Amino acid sequence: MELNIDIDGWPEGDWDTLAERACAAAAGVEPVLANERLSASLLFTSDEEVHALNREWRSKDRPTNVLSFPMLERDRLLELAAAGPPEMLGDLALAFGTCDREATEKRIALEHHAAHLIVHGLLHLAGHDHVDSDVQAEAMEALEIAALAKLGIADPYGDRN
Repeated sequence: MELNIDIDGWPEGDWDTLAERACAAAAGVEPVLANERLSASLLFTSDEEVHALNREWRSKDRPTNVLSFPMLERDRLLELAAAGPPEMLGDLALAFGTCDREATEKRIALEHHAAHLIVHGLLHLAGHDHVDSDVQAEAMEALEIAALAKLGIADPYGDRN
């Protein structure tokens, strides 16, 4: 999968490399993300921009850490052959202020939290969700944990007990 990355409103850092690594890790646990025909856009941006996107597209008048805008249904992804024209998987947007605050609250590196949110967002683009049932949420979390382990990042859900 090709990742088109735009960085605006985040501090200096190697966010491109982090995003590419997170994408590869996600593809390592969710095979549909490994399809070379797919592309996705990833915007590292401000809380204000994510707030505006959230209000416009989801009717939620607040910022959030990551937004996912899938463009393909899961059934279509599962049927997508390896050969053929490029396909746009969807768009992601990460809000710096919210991500930074959450990382501080969790006492983890911003880079680790951003990697987690990129994996989380890519799994949403691949058709996974965590809203409708606990089983669905547990399955998605298991994929996130496995992808993050590939990056040497600890289980972000491990402290819930």
